[in-house]
Amino acid sequence: MDANPTLDQLQVFLAVAETGSFSAASRALNRAQSVVSYTIANLEAQLEMPLFERSGARQPKLTEAGKAMLTDARRIVADLQVMRARAKSMKQGLEAEVSLAISVMVPSNAVVDELREFRERFPSVALNLNVGELGMVMDMVMSGRADIGLGGALLKQDDTIVAEKIGYSFLIPVASSDHPLVRLNRPLTLSDVREEVQLVVTDASELTKGRDFNVLSYKIWRVSDIATKHQLIRGGLGWGGLPASVAAKDIMDGKLVALKLDAYEQGEYPLYAMRKTSRPPGPAGQWLIDAFHRRLSSCPSHEEFAEKLGLDAPHEVREAAE
Repeated sequence: MDANPTLDQLQVFLAVAETGSFSAASRALNRAQSVVSYTIANLEAQLEMPLFERSGARQPKLTEAGKAMLTDARRIVADLQVMRARAKSMKQGLEAEVSLAISVMVPSNAVVDELREFRERFPSVALNLNVGELGMVMDMVMSGRADIGLGGALLKQDDTIVAEKIGYSFLIPVASSDHPLVRLNRPLTLSDVREEVQLVVTDASELTKGRDFNVLSYKIWRVSDIATKHQLIRGGLGWGGLPASVAAKDIMDGKLVALKLDAYEQGEYPLYAMRKTSRPPGPAGQWLIDAFHRRLSSCPSHEEFAEKLGLDAPHEVREAAE
């Protein structure tokens, strides 16, 4: 059986390579120089290759093999440090991994910003992230596939789920700038949109199977996700509702136009943090819930968003879901 280098041997090897000499490495490690030399000799014997050129030079110089092994040694030592940090964190109660399910209604810039800070605060905690539509978030929490769900709406009452309202979003009916509905250049009626293709997301969740939200047209194209729906609407293939955070830039750039359609419910879409009652979050999970609560509770209201984009504010605010 091949002998395996020890962590101590690799650390001594790194010390010699990084300090440039056996004597400097011995001082850095607080060991006798003879012990350092003996450790390196044993490592070279195990690997069956010289790591340093010693003859004719005052300072040891890495061989080509030594340079290659240096990269491997750094990676192995770094991986072991990560393992130690994770073990220490778990001993202190910090999760090893957080599984998070997020609705597409949560603004993408908020997701990026908060997860960036999460990575900095909890470098040893692995993250398993799922982003989806409609009932996916609650479905994943109920089934135990996600520790925390961020989204809405609460499609069924379940006493095993703890849900806390953390903010809101809203949907805007839009079409491309050259779409026939836009060319009408007036507030739209239900009869205007009936014969135009409406793009609708079909959710894979059993919670919303057979249910349609804000579907007004007779002609329906069903797609699997918001990203595809967004691209098809931009391409002029139909109209449909998009989260405000998804549509905002295209509206400002003139690629999409917000439709004035009273029949389409554009009210606030509540966003919740959900988890199983039996699975309370650890420190990292609770930080995520609190961070998104702070961020989403300060998002612009429907009226503020409409004013920012130069849109007419809705006549009334109703809770809506798609």
